[in-house]
Amino acid sequence: MPKKYIKAIDALQEAQKIAFAPFVFQTTVSLKNLGVFDFIFQNVAKGGVTLTEICEELSISEYGLSVLLEMAESANIVSMDERGRYELTKIGYFLNYNPMTQVNMNFTQDVCYQGLFHLEESIREGKPAGLKELGNWPTIYEGLSQLKPEIQKSWFAFDHFYSDGIFEEALKIVFRHQPKLLFDIGGNTGKFAIQCCAYNEEVNVHIFDLPGQLKVALKNTADQGFGDRVQGSEIDWLSENPQIPMGADTIWMSQFLDCFSKEEILKIFKTAVNAMDSQTELIIIETYTDRQKFDNAKFTLEATSLYFTALANGNSKMYKATELIELAEAAGLELKDDISLGEFHTLFVCKKK
Repeated sequence: MPKKYIKAIDALQEAQKIAFAPFVFQTTVSLKNLGVFDFIFQNVAKGGVTLTEICEELSISEYGLSVLLEMAESANIVSMDERGRYELTKIGYFLNYNPMTQVNMNFTQDVCYQGLFHLEESIREGKPAGLKELGNWPTIYEGLSQLKPEIQKSWFAFDHFYSDGIFEEALKIVFRHQPKLLFDIGGNTGKFAIQCCAYNEEVNVHIFDLPGQLKVALKNTADQGFGDRVQGSEIDWLSENPQIPMGADTIWMSQFLDCFSKEEILKIFKTAVNAMDSQTELIIIETYTDRQKFDNAKFTLEATSLYFTALANGNSKMYKATELIELAEAAGLELKDDISLGEFHTLFVCKKK
């Protein structure tokens, strides 16, 4: 990226924004949770609302609301006219009403905020030092089924926001060769297995995941009436010699590989290759940092990498497509299809060399 010219006074202003970024973030969370953003927006037709009107309507002290709105105005989240009436700026509107921003904010606040304090420690140790703020597990994946409900809700909302939207499009590719047995690697809550069974009446799905998540996935698939076509096996990909059986027509890995280091991904690929024959398709879906159309998407993915560093496992990230292709080829895989899905995702279809 070429160096951009910026005046010294503007650079100093941007530096202060970074120095006080947590203050702005918590101000935003507070105004959102207190209902201030909603109330201001609901009164946009009458030209905004005053501090007094907001205080009376929402039962917030004048002092408390004033410090929040003053910070929000300086951060260009709200604006105040000469009559003292507040309105949301475009930034404020997106912070309160844009679905992606809402998911990202809840994930940051509920899952990541306290753990990110330990980021430097995580970098130095190569371990997720911030995970202790959520629970006592080696990685977050062992603890997903044990997270507090509000934290779990924000984690899964974040995860599903960046996956669910592309399932319908992906299913057309998955079933173009009519697989009879699909291995779902990292089945999460069983959402994809359920969609596969609903899409095709003949397919059977075998989920491979950690014990806690596998239990949840199998319960959810059974509750949807697919218990006879969905089975599961426990697997720990960090163990010395993880294995999956042969026999699958399709092996599915969606937003799974970003949970592992490059060395671990190579091991996963080699394990998959050992279970494949010449006809087996390995389908990989990821959100690659070098495949994003918009800077805000790339920024979101690079921030997510720091979640992996500080809380998830200490050694994984959101990868570039070039990195995953290189690892796949090193494991004995050949890229057959490279397909863009939705706004963020790329689907790779790989075959055994």
